[in-house]
Amino acid sequence: MDGTEFDGRRPVRTVVRLLAPGKWRIALAVAAFVAKDSPVWLLPLLTADIIDVVVEHRPVADLWRAAAVLAVILLQNPPMHLLWVRQLSLVVRHLGTDLRSALAGRLQQLSIGFHTRSGPSLLQAKVVRDVEHVELMLQQVAQSGTSAVLTLAGALSLTALRVPQFVPLFVLVVPFTAVLVAMARRRSGARNAEFRRRVEDLSARVDEMAHLMPITRAHAVEQQAVHRLRVTVEQVRSAGVRLDQVNGRFGALSWVTYQLLGAACLVGAALAARTGFSPVSAGDVVLLSTYFAVLTNSVIGLLGLAPIVTRGLESIRSIGEVLSAPDLERNEGKRAVTRVGGAVTLENVGFRYPGAGPAALSGVSLDVRSGETIAMVGPSGSGKSTVLNLLIGFIRPTEGRILLDGVDMEDIDLRTYRRFVSVVPQDPVLFDGSVRDNVTYGLPGPTEDAVTAALRDANALEFVEQLPHGRDTVVGERGALLSGGQRQRLAIARALVRDPRVLLLDEATSALDSESEALVQQALARLMRGRTTFVVAHRLSTVRDADRVAVLAEGRLAELGTYDDLVARGGRLARLHRLQRA
Repeated sequence: MDGTEFDGRRPVRTVVRLLAPGKWRIALAVAAFVAKDSPVWLLPLLTADIIDVVVEHRPVADLWRAAAVLAVILLQNPPMHLLWVRQLSLVVRHLGTDLRSALAGRLQQLSIGFHTRSGPSLLQAKVVRDVEHVELMLQQVAQSGTSAVLTLAGALSLTALRVPQFVPLFVLVVPFTAVLVAMARRRSGARNAEFRRRVEDLSARVDEMAHLMPITRAHAVEQQAVHRLRVTVEQVRSAGVRLDQVNGRFGALSWVTYQLLGAACLVGAALAARTGFSPVSAGDVVLLSTYFAVLTNSVIGLLGLAPIVTRGLESIRSIGEVLSAPDLERNEGKRAVTRVGGAVTLENVGFRYPGAGPAALSGVSLDVRSGETIAMVGPSGSGKSTVLNLLIGFIRPTEGRILLDGVDMEDIDLRTYRRFVSVVPQDPVLFDGSVRDNVTYGLPGPTEDAVTAALRDANALEFVEQLPHGRDTVVGERGALLSGGQRQRLAIARALVRDPRVLLLDEATSALDSESEALVQQALARLMRGRTTFVVAHRLSTVRDADRVAVLAEGRLAELGTYDDLVARGGRLARLHRLQRA
């Protein structure tokens, strides 16, 4: 499943297309449902026959014949019901699994810019909540919708055979129902869309509150945080109330209408039998009354599906925002990278973020030799992080080009290039797994010796061996059970075990204390040896040993040279040097 077969703008057509692979299971499920649901529309007929046997003094054999049929249709219900449930479950759960798998795959293909704009909580809501709504819609439509259609068909057919003069009254129910359903869907559709947007906003606010919890506590602003969330919660409440009111109004209207029609049907049949206006038996009166009650209850259930169907179709549109998003990282058909020497050239590179003001980078040219270490310094907003994102391929230059070993990176499959790249960020990304799982993440079975060597070179082996379960110790979500220095050294071990050719270090020691920084610096020195390295740092003490220092200012390359030479020139780096020494 991909974006080409998923059209969120046409949710009904998309659902039909998604269900097509399971059409034979669906057919078997419908057949089982017809059998297991047959008592609903056959019981009134059998009841009418039994009443007529009593009232009209028919032979007792007719009574036993009706009883035998009644026993058969009731006893077949359990096995047919189980068959129905199994086939429906397989279809719906497989579709839900396919949707979640497709979303996960698409999220890995979408650009980092898309993820930055969307936010993790919003995407999580689509993978979890929207797919759940689609599953619920299919289950409810299959259950209530199929039952309503079968009841309608059975009741009309049997009424036409036994009391044909009452068929027009039953037929009037169908267009009336169609009008009510259309009205309900149109009115509740807008309310459902609004409610979904408010819930997505709430999910984002909760995620934000969780991330800001340490800052909130540290500054004693808990009440402000609660108030900020309460505003969004109130918006969700208001949208939910408006949605419930729309659904409630149509539910009440439909119930009253159908009860009045049912009463009219009962009274009309009784009058026809009493006055002899129409050949209607006592059993027929019960049959007509029961059929109309069953029919109206099914139609009311069908009306009750409108909000569920609307929400499900809205979720299809929501999922389509991801599966049909055009902001993909295009790699298919491009040259695969099998070896990286590490020479990197920036030729007059510029980049402008969509919708932003001035360019983040402009006219940056830099020739980096294989194995060379380049440090990038400059004030916030000077373009350092943009350069790193360009080097890893998260974004593409809007001007100029970047060459890897003489080949334009626009022409290579970035997925194959990144196998030779490691990134050590300021805030290392760890997941709730063991030390070993975090260090070897994404690698196809590295040896234990390789893990040990990586931990040792990262100055992490000693503290890892002191953990309760050694390298099998679970580090907690985002490495919460480790200190900042320990997390950073595990991130370095993860980079070491990959044996990269290009290394990107983004403020890798800026958040550490002096002792932890010393250990991390030693580990970084081992990691950087023989590899092309780009270092972003604010502390100039961490870039003294770089082969060259690139000073960025307002998106341009202001200075380039060795640390000592640039300090001697008395330019921007020299000013930064004096400020930090002071």
